[in-house]
Amino acid sequence: MMQHEAHVQYVPMRMNMPAEPGEAGLRPLSARSVVLSLLLGAHPPQLPVKDLVRLVEPFGVGASTLRAALSRMVAAGDLRRTDAVYGLSDRLLARQRRQDDAVHPRTRAWHGDWEMVVITATGRGPAERAELRARLVALRLAELREGVWLRPANLGRPLPDDLHRVARTYTARPDESPQDLVALLWPLDDWAATARSLLSRTGGARRPADRLTAFAAAVRHLLTDPVLPPSLLPPDWPGEALRTAYAAYQRDLAASVGRREHLA
Repeated sequence: MMQHEAHVQYVPMRMNMPAEPGEAGLRPLSARSVVLSLLLGAHPPQLPVKDLVRLVEPFGVGASTLRAALSRMVAAGDLRRTDAVYGLSDRLLARQRRQDDAVHPRTRAWHGDWEMVVITATGRGPAERAELRARLVALRLAELREGVWLRPANLGRPLPDDLHRVARTYTARPDESPQDLVALLWPLDDWAATARSLLSRTGGARRPADRLTAFAAAVRHLLTDPVLPPSLLPPDWPGEALRTAYAAYQRDLAASVGRREHLA
């Protein structure tokens, strides 16, 4: 993919990365959310039904409720079943990769360059536009103005080659302060406040259901972390602390699965 040098003069459009709604993004648990949280945190992401029955019990999900949920999830394309083993579908495997990257982002030294993507395709319908927006957000780009997306070039990943079908990509240097540009693109104070609230909730949760609910909200929030260079972050940025807490919870879940398999 060809890149071009560009200088950026920016016009504020809107804030990106909205904060989680309500109780710091907490949502009530369902059998589906319990199963997905367990499988998304498992490596490899598959479990026999006998282990799932044991694992969901502390979250208040009975065996009959679990089996009904598993059948619906297979029918909906969330899960694949091989004999009595359930695993994530390809779509949710991609979600797991994004989640893993949110917990362990790959970064590189930042020397002042920015990635910039300018949308050039026209005539796309609302669904196509929404899909492209979601994809660019997943790449941790932020929208400066309509059709112009950018971020500091500190991530250890290339932009996908197929973006050239709808956009031109550039290597850019802003003419003004990168700190000012970051402040326009991301509501960092709001993100940090939600992250600290989630750290408090995850640290105080004791019941398995409460812990799962809090950490599910934590990983959703980590998916919206812009993963900026340290020099562009506010003091005491809580992103790394939230990642560390979630990684420890993943290890606890994996150990629980291992113990139950040993006892089976």
